[in-house]
Amino acid sequence: MLVKTLNSGVAAAVILAGCASTSENIEAAYVSPIQYENYSCRQIGEEASRVSSRLAQAAGVQDQQAEADAGNTAISLILFWPALFFIKGDKANAQELARLKGEFEALEQVSGQKNCGIVFRAAPIEEPETET
Repeated sequence: MLVKTLNSGVAAAVILAGCASTSENIEAAYVSPIQYENYSCRQIGEEASRVSSRLAQAAGVQDQQAEADAGNTAISLILFWPALFFIKGDKANAQELARLKGEFEALEQVSGQKNCGIVFRAAPIEEPETET
């Protein structure tokens, strides 16, 4: 009984630690708005557009990874639980996504301070191209 409980606990820990988070569940990392203080409103708009585009790409990759991990987790639990140790997770892309979200927020903050009148909307999430 103890072994069964221990195996269930290990499997649950691996599932929680290894699965990629969806893009919406990743919080923005703090990025200081000071780096954008000397930007003109036009430069802020251009940089926000660049960051938004890259953010949409990173979010698409993150969501694709989360979906793949969820499917692999379900299959692994049913067929072969040791395969859970090979689920990729989301470390590098999640860090980039958090940084980009932070940059976007910092740009929005500086834009507001300068009364630029820029409307900030994140670009729609881009689905990564898959090989067929």
